[in-house]
Amino acid sequence: MLLSSSSSLGDDEVSQRLMASNLQKWRNLSSRIDLISRRDALSTRRLLHEGPDTMEELLDRHLAKKEKPPLINDDEAEYLNRRRLTSTRREALSLYRDILRATRFYTWTDSRGVLWRDVLRENARKEFEAARFETDPEIVTRLLIGGSDAVSSALDKLAEKQKEMIERKTRGEQP
Repeated sequence: MLLSSSSSLGDDEVSQRLMASNLQKWRNLSSRIDLISRRDALSTRRLLHEGPDTMEELLDRHLAKKEKPPLINDDEAEYLNRRRLTSTRREALSLYRDILRATRFYTWTDSRGVLWRDVLRENARKEFEAARFETDPEIVTRLLIGGSDAVSSALDKLAEKQKEMIERKTRGEQP
């Protein structure tokens, strides 16, 4: 019994020493791999204390880089510009036609005896001519939106006034 217990203790001790030596080998190997990877990493990047050489390098390193738009040649840029202008031109012509159609309903005269229809058409023509050579898309869009809003509000007011006049006629009142 004594022999068997001493041999089993010896086997346990031997296996522990074997495991300890294997563990040490793996630690040594892993530390070598770490040293190699650190050395490679240090050789490929600059250390913080070295700092940038120039102010441009500092800014390039720390500022968000602006993405450059895709390069297009002059023909493509001209085509895109024409297409954009064509769409705003179409919208402007559509608005002008809407104004002409809306002014048909203004059949009364002003204090000078001129039909309101003609006065409104003349003013619309002057405003369109004044903005004819405007190239800023933001301003053109603002003008188009403002014009369409003005036409729709003028037509709404006209419809309200005509309803009031019809109601007065049906009640027998004089306008």
